[in-house]
Amino acid sequence: MSELVLYSLLYIAFLVGLILAGLHIAVVMFVLGLTGGFLLLGPEIVLAFGEVVWSTLNSFVLVAIPLYILLGEILLHSGVSERMYRSLAVWLNRVPGGLLHTNIASCALFAATSGSTLATAATIGTVALPAFEARQYNERLVLGSLAAGGTLGILIPPSINLVIYGAMTDTSIGQLFIAGILPGALLTVLFMALILVVVLVAPGTGGTREAPTPLPVMLFMIFDLLPPLGIFLVIMGSIYAGLATPTESAALGVLAALGLAASRRRLTIAMLHAAFKSAVRTTAMAMLIIIGAFFLNFVLSLVGMPQAISNWVKELGVSPMATMWILVLMYVFLGCIMESLSMMITTIPIVTPLVVSLGLDPVWFGVFLVLLTELALITPPVGMNLYVIQGIRAPGGSQIDVMIGALPFAMIVFLAIVMLLYFPQIALWLPQQLYV
Repeated sequence: MSELVLYSLLYIAFLVGLILAGLHIAVVMFVLGLTGGFLLLGPEIVLAFGEVVWSTLNSFVLVAIPLYILLGEILLHSGVSERMYRSLAVWLNRVPGGLLHTNIASCALFAATSGSTLATAATIGTVALPAFEARQYNERLVLGSLAAGGTLGILIPPSINLVIYGAMTDTSIGQLFIAGILPGALLTVLFMALILVVVLVAPGTGGTREAPTPLPVMLFMIFDLLPPLGIFLVIMGSIYAGLATPTESAALGVLAALGLAASRRRLTIAMLHAAFKSAVRTTAMAMLIIIGAFFLNFVLSLVGMPQAISNWVKELGVSPMATMWILVLMYVFLGCIMESLSMMITTIPIVTPLVVSLGLDPVWFGVFLVLLTELALITPPVGMNLYVIQGIRAPGGSQIDVMIGALPFAMIVFLAIVMLLYFPQIALWLPQQLYV
């Protein structure tokens, strides 16, 4: 085992140790990058810190992140998400499980306009929870469906996590977005299938059946589904047609959302202030982590650590499938002790070169990694979506309810991971058709 591999194992040990000690993940990455670079490369690495920070913040690709966050905030504060939820509830109330299916479908549709899982979970959860009062649904199933549905925000494009992965690995973000469509649809169907099976096996969990809505009302309420679908088509259509880059398409989506808010007379100073304030807060948190990750990535690349690990794995003679299963188990473990975005960003510099050296497609791995990140979002004790849903529910409920409710959905996410591992064409088929 080479010295660099030993340094890699020490890096992972220090990373986990500092996080468990309570340090913010961005601080952890800065500390590891500066101290590791100073010891292995010399004091000159400190002088490169400012240049790396500036080049990261000056990245045209990463400008898409605040734009997608702002897009979701505008849709939330302009009331589009609430009207969308009501419309889907009318169409799905005849299916056993009714509003539970609405939770998943609303999260999927909102995810198609916002690239943030936390925004998706918080937005749909805020709108949905009051609708379940006095309807006798199983509370744990309700909370679990919202926590799990929120994870679709980083898989169905546009996705902030796919933007970050593409920027860090120099992978086409357009192809990543297209590759996320079918896995996102598959996971949505699997979530809804789980709800259907649970409600059919235990009818008491599905709440009281709603009175059928007249067909003319149902048809009229379709209009409330058109705005998010339209914004999704603006974003993805402009990319696929070659009219805009992913960053430019994000700006087009923001303009479309502003136009939509204006058409409904919701474009006010107060609404814009609330949307921009929330977007700035979320962007600042994410970008601090991203800057730390890019600096750490810079140091690790100079040291040659990713290449050393790839060569070491090849020397072990482990098959690519066995290596991927080791990575899956590693990410399941890390997801239990690390925040999901931090877990993804800190491991990309080491894991991605290893996966590519095995002959696997980096576009496929980007989607696969996001699925692993989704699992981390709903696994205790640090699954962020569990805390988001707990934070917006009525006071007095136990956090255990959310965790138990999300457990069946976590098993479904793991099933989707296995399916994507053995059938990579689920992610690669559509990009291969569109990018020839």
